[in-house]
Amino acid sequence: MVEMEDKRKFDIISFINLRFLRNPELQRAFLKLMIIAIFFISLTIIISIAEWNNTLIFTVLLLLICFGAIILVLLQSYSRIYQEISILSSYSRKILNNTDPYDIRDNDEGSISILKNDIYKLTVMLNESRKKEQGDKEYLAQSIAEMSHQLKTPLTSMQVMIELLKGELPERKKQEFLLSIEKQLERLNWITSALLKISKLDANTANLVKNKVRVSELVDKAIEPLAVIIELKKQSVIIKGSDQVWFAGDFNWSAEAITNILKNCVEHTQAGGTITISFKQTPLYTQISISDNGPGIVREDRPYVFKRFYKGRNSKPDSVGIGLAMSKAIIESQNGYIAVRSIKNGGTDFIIKFYTSSK
Repeated sequence: MVEMEDKRKFDIISFINLRFLRNPELQRAFLKLMIIAIFFISLTIIISIAEWNNTLIFTVLLLLICFGAIILVLLQSYSRIYQEISILSSYSRKILNNTDPYDIRDNDEGSISILKNDIYKLTVMLNESRKKEQGDKEYLAQSIAEMSHQLKTPLTSMQVMIELLKGELPERKKQEFLLSIEKQLERLNWITSALLKISKLDANTANLVKNKVRVSELVDKAIEPLAVIIELKKQSVIIKGSDQVWFAGDFNWSAEAITNILKNCVEHTQAGGTITISFKQTPLYTQISISDNGPGIVREDRPYVFKRFYKGRNSKPDSVGIGLAMSKAIIESQNGYIAVRSIKNGGTDFIIKFYTSSK
C-alpha cells in the first residue's frame, strides 16, 4: 500500500515537472520567484549576522518587499496568459464570422504555442472545407442550369409540334412531326441517361469493377453502335495493336467511353475519311490512341473539349456537349488519363492512358 502511494506521488511529481518544463511562461515566473526567495534569504542571513538594531523591523520590511515582488511577478504572468487567451478568443470569433483569420502561429515553446499552432491548422482545414463546399454549390447550380437548358429545348420543340398536330394538317406533315417528336424523345432519353451516369461517377456510386480488359475486344465492342454510320459515310477504320494488350478496368463502362470518342471522330470526319485506333502496353500504362483526318479542332475550343455541355464552333446543332465529358469521367475514375491533340485541317488525336499503378 505504501509502495503504491509512493508510486502515485512520484507519477504526480513527474507529471507536474513535465508540464512545468513544457511551459516557458511558468519557467520564467518560477525563476523570478527563486531569485526573490534567494535575495530574501540572503538579506535575512546578513541582517542576522550583522546583529543590527531593529532587526525585526528590517526583516518585516524585507518580507513585505519580497511579498510585493512575488505578487508583481504573478500578476505579470497572469496578464501575459490573459492576453494570449484574448488573442485566441478574438481569433475564434473571426473564424465563426467566416473572416479570413491571420496567422497566429509562433516559434515559442509551451502549451499556449502548441494550442495556437493546432488552432491554426484547424482553421486552415475549415477554410479549405468551406471553399470546397462553396465550389461544390456553385458547380451544382451551374450544372442544374445547364441541364435545364438542355432538357428545355427538346421539350419546347415537342410542345410546339404537339399543338400543331391538334390542328388540321396534311398526313405527310403529321408524319414529319411525329418522326421529329420521336427523335426528340430519343435525344431526351440519351441526355437523361448520360446525366445519370455522370452523376454516379461524380458521387463515386458507379459500380465499376476491375477485370482484365483486352483492348482489341474493347475496340470491337465500341465500334458496334457506330458501324451503320461509318458505313453510310464510307469511312475507313484502321486498328493497330496486339491482341495481348490489356488493362485493369470495367469493360462496359470503358466501351462506352471509347464509343463516345469514336462517335465524335466519326461525326467530325468527312465522308470517305479515315479513323485510326492504335494501342500498346508499357510497364507503366496501357495507351489507346484514336485519331482521324478530319478538319481538326480550332485552337479556341481545345481547352474546353472535355468540359460538360460545351459546344465547339464545328458542333452540330443537335449536339449536347456531354459525350466527351462522360468519357473523361469514366477514364479518370479507372486511374486513367485522356488528352487531345489537334491541328486545324490536320485531324484530331485522342490519347488515353490507363495506368497500372497510382500516378
